[in-house]
Amino acid sequence: MTTRTVAAEAQAQTSRPWFRALSRAGMAARGAVFLIIGILAIAVAADAGGTTTDQEGALAVLARQRFGEVLLLALAIGLACYALWRIVQGILDTDGKGDDASGFAVRATTVGSGVSYAILCAAAIGILTGTSNGGASSGGSGDTRSTTAGVLGWPAGRHLVLAAAAAILGVAVWNVYRGLSTRFMKRLHPPAGMRPAVEAIGRAGMCARGVIFGLIAVFLAKAAWEYDPAEAIGLDGALARLAAQPYGPVLLGVVAVGLVAFALYCFAEARYREV
Repeated sequence: MTTRTVAAEAQAQTSRPWFRALSRAGMAARGAVFLIIGILAIAVAADAGGTTTDQEGALAVLARQRFGEVLLLALAIGLACYALWRIVQGILDTDGKGDDASGFAVRATTVGSGVSYAILCAAAIGILTGTSNGGASSGGSGDTRSTTAGVLGWPAGRHLVLAAAAAILGVAVWNVYRGLSTRFMKRLHPPAGMRPAVEAIGRAGMCARGVIFGLIAVFLAKAAWEYDPAEAIGLDGALARLAAQPYGPVLLGVVAVGLVAFALYCFAEARYREV
């Protein structure tokens, strides 16, 4: 069997019902993770407990709930589905992005997204098996700082960290652009009566993600500029920084509601996206 034949067969499998089901399960799992993060952040903003956390921390919180291990196992399976779908989507170009420079960049980003969710799936499995604490002792911004410190020690490390900050800022701008332009609705086909609501939650969710990525980029650039890895933050750190600002609870509340909106958008995507 030639490489071309294998590729053609793989492409054909992406139109099968099993692959569509796998893709939709993955989108729903992604939404569940952001829903937990958003709800916990809303609780912080409302001074009702809660905590600012990242994706791995959200998994750890879920594991501590009643029937948490069962729910976490289901979520791990969903995250594996999402990771596989994104990697296949990027490699086989199932969305028709093309082979030119811009198309290749989008596809590479898609594959990178799949890899990041595969790592998150591995973290979920680690929590289930007891080999990971789910970021309880470090994780989140702690991991970001340790990684940044390592890179800053490399030759040209400062420039590499600045390049990473620029890339994350690009993701932030892209999310805001997608939200404001409603490009995300191109492959979504909800019933006509639901379309305005889906569009609204998508707008809010994309813009909230843009704010979070923007904060991460700014503080990563600050870490490089000042040669201080302590300035680097992850998702949990970005939410905590918002909470620490003047009118912090309001700012955090707005972004947290946006993350819940993004979660709801993921659920709508799981139901109505063209796969």
